[in-house]
Order: sequence, then C-alpha cells, then structure tokens
Amino acid sequence: MQTEISIPISQHFNWEECLWYLDRGYDDCIYKVYPEKVRRAFDINRVKMLVEISHRNGSLSIRWLVGEPIETDINYIQKFVSAWFDLDTDLTPFYRLLSSNPSLAYMTENYAGLRFVGMPDLFESLAWCIIGQQINLHFAYKIKRRLVENYGDFVEYENARYWIFPAPEKIKTLPITELRALQFSNKKAEYLIDVADAFVRNILNKEILSALPDFASRQKMLTAICGIGIWTANYVLMKSLKEPSCIPYGDAGLLNALINHKIIKLKGDSQSINEFFNMFSGWESYLVFYLWRTLSERKNESKD
Repeated sequence: MQTEISIPISQHFNWEECLWYLDRGYDDCIYKVYPEKVRRAFDINRVKMLVEISHRNGSLSIRWLVGEPIETDINYIQKFVSAWFDLDTDLTPFYRLLSSNPSLAYMTENYAGLRFVGMPDLFESLAWCIIGQQINLHFAYKIKRRLVENYGDFVEYENARYWIFPAPEKIKTLPITELRALQFSNKKAEYLIDVADAFVRNILNKEILSALPDFASRQKMLTAICGIGIWTANYVLMKSLKEPSCIPYGDAGLLNALINHKIIKLKGDSQSINEFFNMFSGWESYLVFYLWRTLSERKNESKD
C-alpha cells in the first residue's frame, strides 16, 4: 500500500499557477510536471524515493510512488514541499500592498495564489547560480541537465527517469576537464568544485547559514566564497532560505520588469528602485518574484 499524506492549504493558493510556473518552457531535469501534478525524486540517507504531488480538497497530497518511507523521511519531504511552494506564508498583507499600487494591482487577480516557488536544496541553488552566470536561461538548463545526467542519480518509474541533483561529495572529486566537457568555463568549474568542497568540509550548509543572526551576516558568509557575488547571494537567500527582503540588484529581468511597469526609466536609477521597494518592506522577495512572473506570460494572456 502506498504512503500518502496531505498538507492543508491556507487561502491565496493556486495550484494551476504554481504548476505553470514550474513548466513555463524551460527544461528543468529535477522534476517532471504532468497535468495537475508534479513528480520529484529524493535521496534521503542513500534511500531513493519518488513522490507525486497534487492538489485535492484544499490540501496538497504527497503520494509515494517509489520507496517505503519511515517517519523521518515523511517529515523531511513534507517540510521540503512546504518550503518549495511556500505554504506557510499568508499572502493577505502582500496583496493589500499590491492593491494599493495602481501599476501592480492587476497582479492580485492575474497571479492570484501564485506562491514563491523556491529551491529548498541550498547546494542545488548555489550550483544553479554558478551555472547560470552570464549565459541565457535555456543554455543554463541544458548545462544543468548535462551535469545531473552525468553525475546525479535517478529513480526509474513507468519507463521514465526522475533525476536527483548530484551530492557535493560527487562534485568535489570531479576534474575540471570533465566539467569543461559539459561546457563549463574554467572559472565556473572551479567555483562549483569550491562550493562542493565547502559543503563536504561542513563549513557551509543550510543549517549553518540559517543559524546566523541576520540577513547581512548570511549574505557576508556567502559572498566570502569565491564565485559568489552579491547577486548570487541574494538569489540563493531568496530561493533557498526564503529571506523576505532580498532584492537582486542588477538582475536584467527585474530591471526590465520595472521599466515595463514604469517604475523606472533607466536601469541605473538605483534611487527610484530603492524608493519603490521601500513601500513593500518585508515583501521585497515576493515582489521580485511576481515581477519576474510578468516576463513569462501565458499564451493569450495579457495585461494593461
């Protein structure tokens, strides 16, 4: 008999919108989106599992397709899924702020219930940022897939492979030449191996980062690692630790969205950017996420 659990959902949750965001035309190899559900594989203490996540009767259902989980496994995956879709946040105050801004008020209807889709695995999040430096998203996803399919593990189910991001222990031992063969630059290969080494030596992990007293100290710890700049630190803290007040300054997509909404006229207008985000104190990360969302409209979807 398959194990299945449910996570109750509060108001302002739209599963269709969250699934669309996951499957918006990019080829992420770490999960597979199907009509009304998503599947993802896990390796917990060297035990591989595959779960299917769907939305039923006001709850997210997590069903194990492969593996017989013990209580600690169930708790881990429940927490992971809750973090992945940010299920514990009440969006009411955020929507109130959006509604008070004439250029953004439409978001409360167009994107109603869209949750901040995160990347709970800190190592995957850091690796993804390194992969994506100075290349377009489509190419970044191709390189990520090459890395995962060459060095990750997988769960096989119904003639499909569900991939698991490679562990730091695996990446740490790779020769730079092998990463170069996947089209990593020398610098990116070095950065990725250095980050993996930090995890293996237990000087960096999610628990250590979360235990630091404030956002500034977490940001400082990340930027002290070679290859992690301020943009990467903000992105990772936003996506993996759900820091609420991250603004990835200089992000091209964010700047384009701000121009599209007539918040700024010039990309270098940092004063106007700061003044704008000051009106959304405590919700900066969510606002960035919704502004990014405006750059990937569905077919036949438009806004004024």
